[in-house]
Amino acid sequence: MSSSDEDSVSYMSKYTIDAEMLNTFVTLIEDKEAEVESYRMAIKPKIPRRTITRSLVEASTRLYNHYFAPQPVYPANYLRRRFRMSKEMFLRIVNDIYHFDAVQPLPKHFAFFHNAPTNVVGRPTSNIFQKCTSAIRQLAYASTADQLDEYLEMGSQTSADSLNYFCKCVVQLYHSEFLRKPTQEDVNRVTAKHEAVHGFPGMLGSVDCMHWAWRNCPMAWQGQYTRGDKGHPTIMLEAVASYDLWI
Repeated sequence: MSSSDEDSVSYMSKYTIDAEMLNTFVTLIEDKEAEVESYRMAIKPKIPRRTITRSLVEASTRLYNHYFAPQPVYPANYLRRRFRMSKEMFLRIVNDIYHFDAVQPLPKHFAFFHNAPTNVVGRPTSNIFQKCTSAIRQLAYASTADQLDEYLEMGSQTSADSLNYFCKCVVQLYHSEFLRKPTQEDVNRVTAKHEAVHGFPGMLGSVDCMHWAWRNCPMAWQGQYTRGDKGHPTIMLEAVASYDLWI
């Protein structure tokens, strides 16, 4: 080995960090970071989780006595107005969701309504009537998820899940019957029924319309989309409904 090679080896040995020394240095850094994090967590104020005690059994009993008991507090026309559907239709939907077993294992949205009467710690859970009522009332009144918390004793997350899963259940249960285009037989039946009831031959149904506010209407179009009695741009939505509310 030449003198230059010996000098190179000596230089590398002098300035190369020993592996053990490097590990010790890394360990010191990690210990210091852990100490700083521990101190930061110690001085951070601890906010206890807020727990709201809800009486789900009382809410369930109240709902039953108000609308579904043999002698309910509120008659059927009150339920029809508040739920935007008849009691028979509501009970049919609840029954179809509860007894659905065509797919195994149950999809998540159906399993949500098939929960046990008590949870893992033995506390009562919201039943299917409470969950479906929460979903229907949110749809009927465009209310927030926790608006019926005082009445149904359901938190906002449970109410939001009820609405989401309820819609998925209804779509899966009734899409083949109601979410389809009418056949010629359907058209003939509806037309004949409309003629018999209203006396207008050849009409499929009654055209209903409403003006929906168009907030983002382009400035150049606002003149032709603004009516004098509205005072702001609107879009006209039209619908044709049969006698049995098939839209």
